[in-house]
Amino acid sequence: MSSATSQQINLLYNTYRSIDVTFTKEVAKASGLIPQNVFIKCLGEQWPCVVYSSSFEGAKVLATTKPGLNEKIAKSNNLISLRYSFKVPYKQDPVSFFVSAKASGFAPYVQSNGTLQFISIQYSQRPPDDFVEIIGTILEANMNAARRRDERIILSAEAMRKINLPHKEAMVLIQGVPRRCIIRDLSFGGTKLIIVGLAKFLVGKEAVVRVDFDEPRETIDIPAKVVRYEDVEGRKDLTAIALQFEPASTPMSYKMHINNYNPLRRKADDEAPASAKLAAATPAAATKEAAELDEVGELDSAPSPAPKNGASSATGLAGPRAGRSG
Repeated sequence: MSSATSQQINLLYNTYRSIDVTFTKEVAKASGLIPQNVFIKCLGEQWPCVVYSSSFEGAKVLATTKPGLNEKIAKSNNLISLRYSFKVPYKQDPVSFFVSAKASGFAPYVQSNGTLQFISIQYSQRPPDDFVEIIGTILEANMNAARRRDERIILSAEAMRKINLPHKEAMVLIQGVPRRCIIRDLSFGGTKLIIVGLAKFLVGKEAVVRVDFDEPRETIDIPAKVVRYEDVEGRKDLTAIALQFEPASTPMSYKMHINNYNPLRRKADDEAPASAKLAAATPAAATKEAAELDEVGELDSAPSPAPKNGASSATGLAGPRAGRSG
C-alpha cells in the first residue's frame, strides 16, 4: 500500500461507502489493525473493544456489558467516539485517530455468557483519509480479484516494483515436496512457474506457492493446483507449469499486493501489461531471463527457506479487556 492522492481516496469513499468489511483474522492482519489499541471513548473515558465490521458509514463492535459503559453512553445521549489504530507500511509510527459517532443499538453476544455485547455505531462524520484508504484498498482488491482474476502480470522490473516483489525466485510445494522455481507471471487467480525436470505427472496435483513480498516484508503461502505444463524453449532440462489458485483460500495480503499493479483508481496504468510484454521481448530482457533460468538448477538443490518472521500465519484479533483505560 502506498499513500493515495485525495482524488483516489474520494473515489474509494464514493465507490465503497456503504459496503461493510468484516474484520476476520486475515483482514485484521492485511489492514494492519492494532486491535489492542481500539477503544470506545465516551465522556472522557475509554473502554477497549473489538471491531467486528465497519464501512465508511458505521461499525459494529464487541464491548463489555459492565454497567459503567452503558451508563456513560446513555448519559451522553449515545454520543461516542471510536478510536482506531493501524500499522501501515509507508509510515514509521502507527496511524491512530478518533471517529465521532453515535451508538444506535445494543445486542447480547450469546457466546460470551452475558459478559459481552454488540454495539452498532453510526459515524457522524466521514472517517479520516487513512481509514478510507486502508479499508477501501481491501474492498478494491477483493473486487478486482473477482473481475480481473485471469489478467496476467508479466514480471518486468516496473511490475515487480509496483507489487513489491523483491525477486522472481520462489518455492512451490507439490504434495508437500518443496521445489525451487522462478516466477514467470502472476495474477489474482494463478501463476506460471519454471521448475527443473519433467512435469507431466504433476498435473492435477495439489500445491502451495510460497512467495516473498516487501512493504510489508512477508512470505505468503497460496494454495493452488497444477493445471498444465509446457516446454521451455531451448531448455530441455526445464519445464513451465501453470497453477490455479483456490479463490476461497487466496490470502488477502496477496490480493492487495497484486492489486497494487493496476487498481481501478490508477487509470494511467491501464497500458502497463502491453508494455511489460514488449519489455520482456527485448534482447536485454531475454538475456536476463536466460541467466535466471540457468540458476533454477542451482536453486533446486538448495535448502528450503522457512517463512520469514512467521508472516505466512494469520494474526488474530485480541479480545476485549475488562475495565477501562485512561
